[in-house]
Amino acid sequence: MATKKNVAATEEEFIDSVKASLDDAEKLLREAASSTGDKAAELRESAMQSLRRTREALYDTQDALLERGRRAARVTDDYVHDNPWQAIGMAGLAGVLIGALICRR
Repeated sequence: MATKKNVAATEEEFIDSVKASLDDAEKLLREAASSTGDKAAELRESAMQSLRRTREALYDTQDALLERGRRAARVTDDYVHDNPWQAIGMAGLAGVLIGALICRR
């Protein structure tokens, strides 16, 4: 249960971080549009840096999620190899439950 809370908190933190970064970039681009010269160039560069940070955060999150998925697949594969009859039983039970749900309609 604590793991689900940690995951939810991390998701919220990540989403808030991405939103804040995108809001900052949007604000900087608006200011750059109304400015001219060196100030506009500085604002555009700041906005681009903010967008790069957001992109890097998204890539990091993607990599972490892919790694967690691979780890889960490995654990599942190991479990099935270690306990083939239990895996067959669970698959059969899942099939019976799905069949029962389909027949109820």
